[in-house]
Amino acid sequence: MMDYLHGFLGISAQVQYKIIISLVVLIISWIVKRLISKLIVDRFESYNSRYQWNKYIKYFAGILTLTILISVWIGGIGSLGTYLGLLSAGIAISLKDLFVNFSGWLFLIIRKPFKVGDRIQIEEMIGDVIDIRIFQFSVVEVGNWVDADQSTGRIIHVPNATVFTQKQANYTAGFEYIWDEIPVLLTFESDWKNAKKILATVVEQNTLNLSDKASEQLKQTASQYMIFYNTLTPIVYTTVKDSGVLLTMRYLCNAKQRRMTEQTIWESVLNEFAKYDNIDFAYPTQRFYHNATEGKPGTVPKG
Repeated sequence: MMDYLHGFLGISAQVQYKIIISLVVLIISWIVKRLISKLIVDRFESYNSRYQWNKYIKYFAGILTLTILISVWIGGIGSLGTYLGLLSAGIAISLKDLFVNFSGWLFLIIRKPFKVGDRIQIEEMIGDVIDIRIFQFSVVEVGNWVDADQSTGRIIHVPNATVFTQKQANYTAGFEYIWDEIPVLLTFESDWKNAKKILATVVEQNTLNLSDKASEQLKQTASQYMIFYNTLTPIVYTTVKDSGVLLTMRYLCNAKQRRMTEQTIWESVLNEFAKYDNIDFAYPTQRFYHNATEGKPGTVPKG
C-alpha cells in the first residue's frame, strides 16, 4: 500500500508514516479528551466547574497534541528547539499581541482576578463574565443605556492583555454583596423623625436576611482579603439640604439584584408614607417665606 501511494501520489514512505502517526495522535487525543470529560468532569455538580474543567482539558490536549505533531514532522525535540530558536525573534515581534494575550490568559487562570460568572468593571465597561479563552474573554454588558446595573444583552469581547493595562473592579469575588444607598428627600415641614423610623423598619425588613448571609460570607472571605466591616446591618443617615431633610438608607444587597432590591424598598416606602398626612416628599418648587408669621418667635424681628 505504501509503495502504491508512493507511485500514485508521489508521497514517500517517510511522509506516509508521519501522516499515519499524526492521525493516530489526533484520534487518541480526541478519545482521551472525551473519556475524561464523560467519566470525570460530567460528574461535577457545579455547572461552572464542568465548564471550566472542560476548557482546561481542551487547552491542555490541544497544546500537547500540537507539540507531539510538531516533533513528529520536524524530527525530534533537538531539531524543534533549534527551529524555534531561529524563529523566536521574528515571532516575538510579529505575534507580540498574541503572546501578551496568552500571558494574560495564564494570569487569569492562575491568579484569578475574576472568573466566569463574576460581575466586573474595566474602565467604563461593566459586565458579567461568560467566557475566558486563550486570547480574549467575553462579558455580557451591564448598564450603558440601561439603568440600575441590568444587562443590555450585548456581548463584548475583551483582549486578555487588558488585565495588565487597565484597572479592574470585581463586584462578586469572595464577597458578592455591595453597599447601596437610597436617598429620600422630605420637606422641612414633614415629621422627619417618624419618617426615619419608617425607613429604618422598611430597609431592615427587606435586607435583614442578606445581612446575615453577608456576615457568614465575610468570615470566609476575610482569610483571603483584608475586608473588615464593623457592622453589616442597614442604617438611615440624616442630612439637611437646601430644599428639605435628606434621609439616606444604606444597606447591603446582592450585586446582581440591586434594581429588584431598590424596587421592593421603594414600594414599601411609598405604601408606608401614604398612611401619614405629616410626611411629604420634597421636589423642586418655589415658595415665599414670611419670617414674621412663619418664623420661630425668637427669630422674628422686633419693631
